[in-house]
Amino acid sequence: MRQLSATLALWAALTACAQAAEPITLGLNYPRTGPYKEEGLAQMRGALLAIDEINAAGGVLGRPLRLSSKDTASRPAKAEKNVDKLAAEGAAMLFGGSSSAVAIAAGKRARQHGLLYFGTLTYSNDTTGKDGHRYMFRECNNAWMSAKVLGQYLSKTLPNKRYFYVTADYTWGHTSEASLRQATATDNAAQHASVRIPFPGARLADYQDALTQAAASNAEILALVLFGEDLVRAMRVAKDLGLTERMQIVAPNLTQSMVEQAGPNLMAGVIGTEPWTWRVPALEKSARGQAFVEAFKARYEMYPSSSAASAYSIVQQWADAATRARSLDSEALIKALEGHRYTLLKDEQQWRAFDHQNLQTVYAVKVKPRDEVLKDPLKQDYFEIVDRLDASSALPSLAEWQAERRAGGQPLTLQ
Repeated sequence: MRQLSATLALWAALTACAQAAEPITLGLNYPRTGPYKEEGLAQMRGALLAIDEINAAGGVLGRPLRLSSKDTASRPAKAEKNVDKLAAEGAAMLFGGSSSAVAIAAGKRARQHGLLYFGTLTYSNDTTGKDGHRYMFRECNNAWMSAKVLGQYLSKTLPNKRYFYVTADYTWGHTSEASLRQATATDNAAQHASVRIPFPGARLADYQDALTQAAASNAEILALVLFGEDLVRAMRVAKDLGLTERMQIVAPNLTQSMVEQAGPNLMAGVIGTEPWTWRVPALEKSARGQAFVEAFKARYEMYPSSSAASAYSIVQQWADAATRARSLDSEALIKALEGHRYTLLKDEQQWRAFDHQNLQTVYAVKVKPRDEVLKDPLKQDYFEIVDRLDASSALPSLAEWQAERRAGGQPLTLQ
C-alpha cells in the first residue's frame, strides 16, 4: 500500500511538472489586415485547432505549445520586423503568409535567426526555387503544380483559346502567369496579352483600365492572376463590363474565402486550383482528414479552407518532426523533415529533400452555381473537383531546379 501511494505521488509530481513546463512558442506571421486578411484568419483558426489537439495529447517533448501572432498586412518589410519580434520572444518555429513576397522575405530573415519558416500560402515558384534556402519549407503547392493541373483540364475542355492575363505585379503573379502560359501553350504575348496590376495598393482604376483592355480584345479566356480581395474586386469590375458572361474566367489559385467575399453568384463557373478542400478527405478516403473537417466545423461552425488546412498541417508536421528528432533544434528538425513521407489530411505527401517543396496532389476546381451551393447545410459547398494531378510529376527535376538556381547566381544546394 505504501509503495502504491509512493508511485501515485511520483506520477502526480511528474504530471504537475509537465503541466508547469515552460510552453513552446510558435510564431504565426500572417495577414490580419490588408487584401489577404480572410486567408490570414483561416490560418489562425487552423493553427489554434492543431495546437489545442497537440496540447490535449501531452504537448511536444513534454511541453505545451502556445501561439504568438503578428500582422504582416501582406507587406514584406513589416513581415521581417515581425520575425525579429517573434525571435526575441523565443519562438521555436515560424510560419504563415498569404503573399509570396512576404513569405520569401520573412523566411530569409528567419534564417538569420536560425529558425525554420514554413510557408502556408506562398505559391510563387521562387519560394523554394531561386529564393529557397535550408530554413524554408513550403507546405502548399507552387505555381508549376497549379499550372500543370489547370493546363491539363483546360486543354481537355477549352483547347486552342485566346487568353488575356491580368496579373498581380509581384513574384507570385509573375511566376504564376509564366507557368500557366507554358502549361496552356499561350507563351506568345502578342496573341495572348497581359496587363499587370500593382501589388499591394491597387486602385479601382487599375482594375477598370486592365479589364477594359480585356473587353476590347478578342480573348475567350480571362486569366485573373490575382488573389484574395484583389480577385474579388476584379471580378466585380469584370461583371460590370459583361466579361463574366462572355469569357471563361480562370484564377490559378482559389480559396473558400474568395468565393465567400465575392458571393457564389458572381464566382459561379470560375475555374482554378486548390491543394485541398473540405471535400478532399472523402475523395482520398482520409479518416484523419475527415476528423479535421468535423472538428473544425464543430468549433467554428464553418468548413475549413485550404488556408486553415495548411496552417493546421504545418503545426502537426513540425510537432511530429520535433517528436521524432527529440529536439527543437533547427538542424535536427531539417534532417527529420527532409524526404519524410506522411499521410495527414489527404493522400500521401512528402517534403522533397533538395528544395523543401511539399509533394502532393493538386486539384482543378470549378465554382458551383449558387443554387447548388445553397443546398449545403452551411451554404459553403463551393467547389466541384473537376481534375486532379499527382504533383510529383508536375515539378521541375533536380537538374531543372539547379539550372534555375545557376541562372540566378544561387548555390546549387540549399544553404
